[in-house]
Amino acid sequence: MIDIDRFYELLNEVCEELPDDFFRDLHYGVQLSEEYKPSPYAENGDMVIMGEYTRSRQGNKITIYYGSFANTCGWMSEEQLKDRLRGVVRHEFRHHMENLAGMYGADSLEHEDREEIKDMVYAREERKSNKG
Repeated sequence: MIDIDRFYELLNEVCEELPDDFFRDLHYGVQLSEEYKPSPYAENGDMVIMGEYTRSRQGNKITIYYGSFANTCGWMSEEQLKDRLRGVVRHEFRHHMENLAGMYGADSLEHEDREEIKDMVYAREERKSNKG
């Protein structure tokens, strides 16, 4: 895995690909955390949070978790890692754009994410029950 300084450079390159308008009302910008962040639904590290969009009264931000990338993508080439990072950053920016547009219903990415987590938990439970 590349070190955090090089990862930060890749993150900046990915963000520079986006139009300036995407950053409107992203008060705290895109931040890089060293943290590894397992999902609250994880068992034995099977679900990891790579990035997170946060909206609050204090302001909006996107956090990218270097530790999560290092843990799950450490085997990737730099180009593969950059592609994965690009996907995560764009995913979080979609959350931001939908927030700005007031989209919170069944058509929102937030809803899709919840459904995907439910499906992953269900599949995990099915695998467990089929073993026993």
